[in-house]
Amino acid sequence: MYDAISQSAEYIKSKGINSVDTGIILGTGLGSMVNHIDIEVSLDYKDIPNFPVSTVEFHSGKLIYGTLSGKKVLVMNGRFHFYEGYDMQEVTFPIRVMKLLGIENLLVSNACGGINPAFKPASLMIIDDHINMIPGNPLVGKNISELGPRFVDMSRPYDPELITKMENIAKSNGIEINKGVYVSWIGPSLETRAEYRFIKIMGADVVGMSTVPEVIVANHMNMKVAAISVITDLCDPDNLEVANIESILKNAAIAEKDLVLIFKHLVKEL
Repeated sequence: MYDAISQSAEYIKSKGINSVDTGIILGTGLGSMVNHIDIEVSLDYKDIPNFPVSTVEFHSGKLIYGTLSGKKVLVMNGRFHFYEGYDMQEVTFPIRVMKLLGIENLLVSNACGGINPAFKPASLMIIDDHINMIPGNPLVGKNISELGPRFVDMSRPYDPELITKMENIAKSNGIEINKGVYVSWIGPSLETRAEYRFIKIMGADVVGMSTVPEVIVANHMNMKVAAISVITDLCDPDNLEVANIESILKNAAIAEKDLVLIFKHLVKEL
């Protein structure tokens, strides 16, 4: 595994990508961030040795390098999911590569369903903690000691200092923002009414199908993580409507403007 990660990192470096400050993962319907980047290099995932290929319709499948807010960033425009048939090591492979490229800060975004009845569609939630309900953990198996320890502390998987910075950025720009717990669900089928009730009892505020595997691996490698969920719809089991993908993507686009603003300011402060 370490040899494969190194091979991918060396290929990316050979394309002129180096001295990167921050890595960013863009979730479903959240690709407009790239319009704010002064792009220097754009690589298709399929051209990078050992990289998986995104199979989700709304994910671009490109690794983008350039300047955002005066800092060098490496952006995954499209991520990988367990439900696509990849194992947890494949899902998190690009995060491993980012570490070998020198990235110490990881900013993550995702689209999700709102469980907390106080939340609104087309709003944002800073992830303060998470629950892993995907059947597996990317650290299972032989530990890659070159990257991190066998047993990883997860008492603060999302960096408190970065959370405070995002809260201050939101406040100073008049952005209403929530903070809470994200649960990762296996997917790709959406949850049933009974499952939404279970998720609420579990203590989660939002539910999605990504993020947690990447965050676990980032913590293994001692990267600082900040994550924001875009709440695209509300999942009230007593008044559950049929999922409308067009509406979900529309709400993602509405909230994305605030997400981009927060991430741009945060990158500047890193």
